[in-house]
Amino acid sequence: MSMIMWSVAGGVSILVFFLVLFQVHFQREVSQSGPADLVQFVCDNESSKRAALFIRYNGEVIASVNPSVRMPLASTVKIIVAIEYARQAADGRIDPEQPVSLDALRSFYVPKTDGGAHEAWLSHVQAMYGNDSVPLSEVASGMIAYSSNANTEYLLQLLGINNVNDVLSLFGLTDHEPVYPLVSTLFVPARLMTENEWTKKQTAQRIEQMKLAEYRQCSIDIHEHWPPSHQEIKHMYRMMNMTFQKLWSDRLPRSTVEEYATVMAKLNSKSFLSKEVHAYLDPVLEQIMKEPANQQWLLHAGKKGGSTAFVLTEAMYATAKDGGRMELAFFSDGLTVLEQAKLLRALNTFERELLQNESYRQKIKDLFSG
Repeated sequence: MSMIMWSVAGGVSILVFFLVLFQVHFQREVSQSGPADLVQFVCDNESSKRAALFIRYNGEVIASVNPSVRMPLASTVKIIVAIEYARQAADGRIDPEQPVSLDALRSFYVPKTDGGAHEAWLSHVQAMYGNDSVPLSEVASGMIAYSSNANTEYLLQLLGINNVNDVLSLFGLTDHEPVYPLVSTLFVPARLMTENEWTKKQTAQRIEQMKLAEYRQCSIDIHEHWPPSHQEIKHMYRMMNMTFQKLWSDRLPRSTVEEYATVMAKLNSKSFLSKEVHAYLDPVLEQIMKEPANQQWLLHAGKKGGSTAFVLTEAMYATAKDGGRMELAFFSDGLTVLEQAKLLRALNTFERELLQNESYRQKIKDLFSG
């Protein structure tokens, strides 16, 4: 017995040792990552279409890799929701100062599905306002700065999904798939399982066979009859494995880096949308300008990224005080955990180098614009 116990303990010790070793290696790899890793990833994954990149500087395209390949947007799609929020605020259809109950927002919150984003935002606004409601403008800000899915779902209900999708036509986005609810979509497998008494395997097979239009409509139906039933909530948590996460991720709204770079250019110009719209949009989308360090060298800048377990995306625009104007969109899919962590760490430095370093811009242009 003692021999067996020693063997088990020894095996556990070896397992712990290798887990610690892996974690140390992982952290070292991530901490040492930079723009070169992102560039190499794009080069290595152009043919597999796991990466797409589009960069425009002062109106000139300096990088174009898989510009027309549709890829899942993840939370980057919230830019479209933010634009419609600003349009309706400018038109007087909504009041940015109207109080929104935190309980109303919590009703759209599904714990353990957003990486703690909504809870982090709640902590922020409760410290700021100290009561049970916040202005609508804070809900929109939380959708962008904290990437709260609950706030996004609330805004889709308030603004109207069809109205949000009108933004796609306004910007001429012919390759952009329709926007539909992010949170409600989590319950599509649970709804199918509950209604049809299917197994997980049968449910996954049915979703794989569904046309996207049918899948989107199922999500919208759930959204319009929110909240889901207790049984659906129970099933949803039981189905949060990688198979269903991949099905969800693959079916998120898709677009192209060229289209999102075009959107960024129109926002960067400050002339495509009216001044009245920008008065409400800029405080939401340009929250990086709250940083004094950014105010030192930028006139304005906005960005939004997104991720799932498999996807990392970002779209940004900036105009520097030296006159440099840049728009960028980067999409990636089919990522490992390490790839995603390294790319996420590299993105900000990559963007800053492009804006501030002329020789680096030329290097990227020589590499990617041919």
